[in-house]
Amino acid sequence: MDPDGKPLFDTELDWFRNVYRGDLPQLTTRAVLMGCLLGAVMSLSNLFVGLKTGWGLGVAITACVLSFTLGAGLRRMGLLGSNLSILENNCMQSAASSAGYSTGSAMVSAVSALLLIQGHHMPFWTLMAWTTLVAMLGVFLAIPMKRQMINAEQLPFPSGIAAAQTLRSLYAEGEEASRKAKSLGIAAAIGGSTAFLRENTLSWWPGRLRLPGMIDFPGRLAGQSLASWTISFELSAIMMAAGAIIGMKVAWSMLAGGILNYFLIAPWIYEKGIIPGTGYKNIVSWSLWGGTALMVTSGLLTFCFQWKTVLRAIAGTGRLFRRRTKIARMDAPDSDPMKMEQIETPGSWFLGGIAFCGIGIVLVQAFAFSISWWMSALCVMMAFFLSIVACRATGETDITPIGAMGKITQLSYGIIAPSNIAANLMTAGVTAGAAASSADLLTDLKSGYLLGANPRKQFIAQFLGVFAGAAVIVPAFYLLVPTPEVLGGDKFPAPSAQVWKGVAELLANGISSLHDSARIALAVGACAGVFLSVLDRTAPRRILPFLPSAMGFGLAFVIPFWNTFSIFLGALIAMIVRRTRMREHIIPAASGLIAGESLAGVLIALFSAAGAG
Repeated sequence: MDPDGKPLFDTELDWFRNVYRGDLPQLTTRAVLMGCLLGAVMSLSNLFVGLKTGWGLGVAITACVLSFTLGAGLRRMGLLGSNLSILENNCMQSAASSAGYSTGSAMVSAVSALLLIQGHHMPFWTLMAWTTLVAMLGVFLAIPMKRQMINAEQLPFPSGIAAAQTLRSLYAEGEEASRKAKSLGIAAAIGGSTAFLRENTLSWWPGRLRLPGMIDFPGRLAGQSLASWTISFELSAIMMAAGAIIGMKVAWSMLAGGILNYFLIAPWIYEKGIIPGTGYKNIVSWSLWGGTALMVTSGLLTFCFQWKTVLRAIAGTGRLFRRRTKIARMDAPDSDPMKMEQIETPGSWFLGGIAFCGIGIVLVQAFAFSISWWMSALCVMMAFFLSIVACRATGETDITPIGAMGKITQLSYGIIAPSNIAANLMTAGVTAGAAASSADLLTDLKSGYLLGANPRKQFIAQFLGVFAGAAVIVPAFYLLVPTPEVLGGDKFPAPSAQVWKGVAELLANGISSLHDSARIALAVGACAGVFLSVLDRTAPRRILPFLPSAMGFGLAFVIPFWNTFSIFLGALIAMIVRRTRMREHIIPAASGLIAGESLAGVLIALFSAAGAG
């Protein structure tokens, strides 16, 4: 969908005939090798940033810019006969993104939390096998979701759009393309400069020229400053740019959810003594239960409404697809559907991959963590359903609620095995890690969809990138964190691991450990998710624009209000600009802001890591 909610392509065949570029090289040896190399390097920066802040940096846009630059440099040096084609670059981006992002999310959360509790590292090869299998599981889980969320619903996946627009600008020719490339370049410079002025800690840089990370609003709420309720303005362009791509419906839904949570509910539960204090950590420890329940029920129900498409994607049979396509488009030649099936990732890969990864995860968790086989098998099944929710959230808002998906599993195993902390953490690590990996693949597939890439070849590149990322990030984890005492200190605060550890210890006595109000919030959130999803399905078309997005509304309960505010502000600015002659520059400018700030963030993280070493 475009920001106005209109589909970019009417049918799959419309995309195939007008966008698909089967004539261009894509899955080449040089593209995969360069992608794995770049992704391996960027996985180190993500590990460092994750242990520092608990957040991960998406690397897709950074990878496509670096690969273009690297390819051009190698060509000038005579090491490449020609620069990478735009689809080779896109394929390389898939491998790099997988290596740099998909393998590290559980490392800074579940794995680090288990290290803090047990006081010692698990064996090297155990962690290597577990990390690789979880990332592979996420890649396979994305197969049936691609045709539903990208081909059929055409969800935005803002970072995917930004990466595609970035590549188009890098390879652009012509006056119109030149104007868009200029917009992207100027915006990238602004985004990169903002990150540098905000994040750099170079001793020679004057302090007065540094930007604050946050601007606090004046005023108080429930006797506390607004900033203590996360009601501030973050000096970051990424969330505003994402809002410009997402569109107003999801943005105002997030704002409504954020106002309800941080202006009304959070002060009330604080005054009742339900949470011990203010600040994001205290608030989200309670609010995530209702918000996550809303996202889970709405995401799963929406997916179930599309059961025919899901079954077609899983089955992957050309006959079913041809029959359905002929009914929809009588003018379609028989060869077109057949070719579509040849470029889409087969459903047999999904079934075979899930079986292989599932058995592998069950065996590793049984022998290494003494988790019963049925508990491990259950978490693999949960990973499928929670990945649906995470992918939908990423597609609509560009935010992957990895932590929220892990908390649902932790809550479930707090009921199933209340005294087994290892099961609580590592099963949650499977669902959260797989969700991160599948959402990452769909973001890359969105880029390829817009550029006319072969999705099956992108899948292969993403799959290969998993091994490159695991080969680097696992030994790097042992080097950066030689002992558990390193975590929780000034060097590596590991906030994500601390939260996971706290939840596991809280649920050691079962769901009864949750406050009564949190259990009520779970029920209310679940009911709200069902209500909003059914309403979105059954309401008259004329009132649909005025109904809130369930995913956007729920996500506002698990992220700080400053993120929600920035997303809404970006969507508002884009809506105003869209009514002017500058509307063609919205997507290039937003893409440039995301690319510039994310690239600068990775470079700053690398320099920081080098300085810390």
